[in-house]
Amino acid sequence: MDNETFFDRKIRHAGYDEVLEKIEINLLLQGIYEWCGYDFRNYAYNSIRRRIWHRVDAEKLTTISALLNKALHNPDCLQRLIASFSINVTEMFRDPLFFKAFREQVVPMLKTYPSIRIWHAGCATGEEVYSMAILLHEEGIYDKTKIYATDINSSALKTAKAGIYPLESMKKYTSNYLRAGGEGVFSDYYTVTDNGVKFHSYLSKNMVFAQHNLVTDSSFNEFHVILCRNVLIYFNKDLQKKVHNLFYESLGAFGILGIGDKETIMQTDHDQHYEIISKQHKLYKKVK
Repeated sequence: MDNETFFDRKIRHAGYDEVLEKIEINLLLQGIYEWCGYDFRNYAYNSIRRRIWHRVDAEKLTTISALLNKALHNPDCLQRLIASFSINVTEMFRDPLFFKAFREQVVPMLKTYPSIRIWHAGCATGEEVYSMAILLHEEGIYDKTKIYATDINSSALKTAKAGIYPLESMKKYTSNYLRAGGEGVFSDYYTVTDNGVKFHSYLSKNMVFAQHNLVTDSSFNEFHVILCRNVLIYFNKDLQKKVHNLFYESLGAFGILGIGDKETIMQTDHDQHYEIISKQHKLYKKVK
């Protein structure tokens, strides 16, 4: 039982049947899909299971069926449940060496383009979007760039649009920025307010924030760069393939795809359609 989680112990002590649990989870996910169109049916099972039980506990319920009943009849509960399924763990210049590799190996190609379109898919609260804007500003190409930042979570998008983040995070973000090859003074990019740190408006002027569901929504533009980092790990294999198809269709010729360090394009329908730019940092160029 050493690897047993808190919810595993709770479920075991409650005498919850594993078969019944799976039936209830399937009914919950199917119910959400049919009621409001959000499709979580192909998320990685263990991950979605943990999030469901966390929501059961937070709503002070005892069964998954009770959660389904409440979500279908209480719009606030439904929104809380949907929000709990989205992944909002992020930070400025997350995985700094990824941004350094992007600066050194991708930016020189982008500099040859008359205009640049970048899609941050699953942008969460927007820290990596502002990181990219800073990087492109320092490289002198932000003025010709449009960044499309999308997420399923409307609450996270509001935070991203505001561009306000906790002051206590800035020490770590500054360290990340420097490790990512930052060429300026990080504090020059923001001002301290009563609500936290607000990044300057010239960084957000070329950003478009919009709600988009990678599971159910289609392509909406052709991009030179698509970044979707540490999102696909929460999907099962079939859904990963579906999203990779979406990215492939959305990338223009010689477009760049960046994914998370624990993610892969192997065993997808398009692994032979990309050239590796950086194996370590999961940067790929579409070549056919």
